[in-house]
Amino acid sequence: MLYMGRLARAAAAELAVASTEQKNAALEAMASALEAGTEKILEANAKDLEAAEKNGRDAAYLDRLRLDGGRVAAMAKGLREVAALPDPVGKTMASWTRPNGLEIARVRVPLGVIGMIYESRPNVTADASGLCLKAGNAVILRSGSDSFLTSLVIANHLTEAIKSVGLPGEAIQLVPSVDRQAVGFILGLDGAIDVIVPRGGKSLVERVQNEARVPVFAHLEGNCHVYVDETAPLDMARDVVVNAKMRRPGICGAAETLLVSRAAIPTHLTPIVDALIEAGCEVRGDPDTQHTDSRVKTATDEDWDTEYLAPIIAVKVVDDLDDAIDHIAEHSSHHTDAIVTSDDAAAAEFLSRVDSAIVLHNASTQFADGGEFGMGAEIGIATGRFHARGPVGVEQLTTFKYVVRGQGQTRS
Repeated sequence: MLYMGRLARAAAAELAVASTEQKNAALEAMASALEAGTEKILEANAKDLEAAEKNGRDAAYLDRLRLDGGRVAAMAKGLREVAALPDPVGKTMASWTRPNGLEIARVRVPLGVIGMIYESRPNVTADASGLCLKAGNAVILRSGSDSFLTSLVIANHLTEAIKSVGLPGEAIQLVPSVDRQAVGFILGLDGAIDVIVPRGGKSLVERVQNEARVPVFAHLEGNCHVYVDETAPLDMARDVVVNAKMRRPGICGAAETLLVSRAAIPTHLTPIVDALIEAGCEVRGDPDTQHTDSRVKTATDEDWDTEYLAPIIAVKVVDDLDDAIDHIAEHSSHHTDAIVTSDDAAAAEFLSRVDSAIVLHNASTQFADGGEFGMGAEIGIATGRFHARGPVGVEQLTTFKYVVRGQGQTRS
């Protein structure tokens, strides 16, 4: 592991000064390599899926693990979209001249070496590699055991592609072990890794946050909310809620709690609950919600704090906007929360007061994604207080330094 760290540090030094043209050529080569290697990738993925099913993984987990031709094509498309993004490295963020003539500029530079620890999503191998490379960073990847074979094949294709354009293959390295101790080794690589990004279950993220000696870009949970008030167009509210929950229930941007204004009970609650149930969602509700539909199960206090990652949603009637915001403040994981309303003043208050990394007005929480934000892809969603908050894309994988130019000034 220490050897991997040294190789990554050397590769990061090369990438930091690589031209935009070199990096974009590498990204194009990486995309083409995935397309050419689709058959081998899917063969490896089939083996991973078979083993995961034997290990009793649930449907949501298997969906995150599963690749098909379309998903491999989407990985390649994402790499090309990253290539098309402006290069953040070397960009002047601000500049000014002091009274003594010193010219000062704040300039974007790569973070260095990124440690990426993830579990079931093999597409992270490509997404993280592409974003890190575009931002001039090397990456050390540690995949979960369930996705290891798929991730290994993807990483090998990407590494060969990078080398084909003259950049160091060590810019992308996959830890060749699924032993849980490997996570500890990465967390202990102080001096070799500059930032760690965990993607996975709560226990993994908690461990990384507790043991890491360097900054961590992560979210612990995605307990996302949608609040519907009485002014929301019914068709819009119904479509947004069902999409937010059911498009892909197993992703971190899926809605887990629906809050409905008490004034909207006569017009909105029954149609939305009915649409959720008809879409195959289990609804757990408070007494007001249960009263509207006998199929609604009883919600417990635990439900308001649960990230289901499954077709289950908790529904609660709240008195008004203030009550909704209070509920979110108490139970939200500060990931993504949305309001559906025609009242612009209510929307503005919600967007201002809800302290989450992503807040939306009249849009599904499933848009909590770097690709949907025009970032090409994302390395993860961060809910902390670092400069990287929300989708972590190319720009968030840089830091800055101050470049000062003088004409011989000395300080008295």
